[in-house]
Amino acid sequence: MRTPVKSIARRTVLRGGLAAAAGLVCSPALISTARAQGPIRIGILHSLSGTMAISETTLKDVMLMLIEDQNAKGGVLGRKLEAVVTDPASNWPLFAEKARELISNDKVSAVFGCWTSVSRKSVLPVFKELNNILFYPVQYEGEESERNVFYTGAAPNQQAIPAVDYLMKEEKVVRWVLEGTDYVYPRTTNRILEAYLKSKGVAPGDISINYTPFGHADWQTRVAAIKTFGSQGRKTAVVSTINGDANVPFYKELGNQGVSAKDIPVVAFSVGEEELAGIDTKPLIGHLAAWNYFESLKAPINAEFIKRWKAFTKNPKRVTNDPMEAHVIGFRMWVNAVEKVKSVDPDAVIDALPGITAPNLSGGTSTMLANHHITKPVFIGEVRGDGQFDVVWKTPDLVPGAAWSPHLEGSRDLKADWVKLKCGNYNTVTKKCGG
Repeated sequence: MRTPVKSIARRTVLRGGLAAAAGLVCSPALISTARAQGPIRIGILHSLSGTMAISETTLKDVMLMLIEDQNAKGGVLGRKLEAVVTDPASNWPLFAEKARELISNDKVSAVFGCWTSVSRKSVLPVFKELNNILFYPVQYEGEESERNVFYTGAAPNQQAIPAVDYLMKEEKVVRWVLEGTDYVYPRTTNRILEAYLKSKGVAPGDISINYTPFGHADWQTRVAAIKTFGSQGRKTAVVSTINGDANVPFYKELGNQGVSAKDIPVVAFSVGEEELAGIDTKPLIGHLAAWNYFESLKAPINAEFIKRWKAFTKNPKRVTNDPMEAHVIGFRMWVNAVEKVKSVDPDAVIDALPGITAPNLSGGTSTMLANHHITKPVFIGEVRGDGQFDVVWKTPDLVPGAAWSPHLEGSRDLKADWVKLKCGNYNTVTKKCGG
């Protein structure tokens, strides 16, 4: 279902205008002026039902807040923004269908959406064919740079690699469980991590890789296997790329079987404040998450954002999280680019975005790079009993997002540059663009 904000009132105005203009012939200039004065429509493509609703519903809500706040400032280019919300229902092919409707039928100027990489992969051909813009706000596996997509979530070098480095150095981990949901992001990320661990001297027998389906609920056998793998007298950690509502029973089972952070720490890439809000976190104290933002970060801009979020949702218990911040950054970059070129034309905005900056919620400034990724700080947080995180480590500077991994054969020679090279996968050896 697509839900344009204030669509009923807008239709009423149109009907009144048509009645008043009965018998008149409108010139193209008048039609053009009327369109220019109409709202700029923004697509919101996030699952509001199904297994990913636990994570994605909040992203829909924050987009509505950002649009409301921008309209309170006068909109963009003197025009109000209008959100068009659609629910692809955690159904990956349906994402493509809904994206096409947003662009072709609803005439949105840009889309903010997707969570899983399989949903993003599903919509890529649509955005390329119809030449629209997708802002993708979630950590992902890299190995991609599309002209029509701007990646405001973390690439592996902004989350997965720093997390492993932290566990090696600070926790002295030597055995590794790579536990993920069975789809593109976990499998590709774990290929990168496996290659990276082996390059650091980790033996193949000290790496255990396992995948479970979306929505997996029976974790008793799997958690028991993790305990067994970690019972060899050598420090073991779990690197989790489990996504969606499967995280709730996974963490509950860790608590049931007494898997403490002291014994086998878990570092998660898809568990933040929103996911922990649904479970008792006391047995999980000390387990870790790697993100580019935590609600607990002390910065005036973050305090202001949290206050505004709780007021907008009318719920003092609603939490903030990393993908929300990615939408905050992406939305501000889109507004800045539109105002720079004084147009919502996709080609003009796409060309303008590299080099555009926006404040992040940790107190710094992120920049959109020529590879359509952004600069981000990296934080490691420990779970607290209240479902928040204590930051135990951070990068000294913002880290530029890398589209292609230097740890994978076939990727290490690739470069993404949409400014000078006009290519997302330029081979620096053959000096050719892969297309």
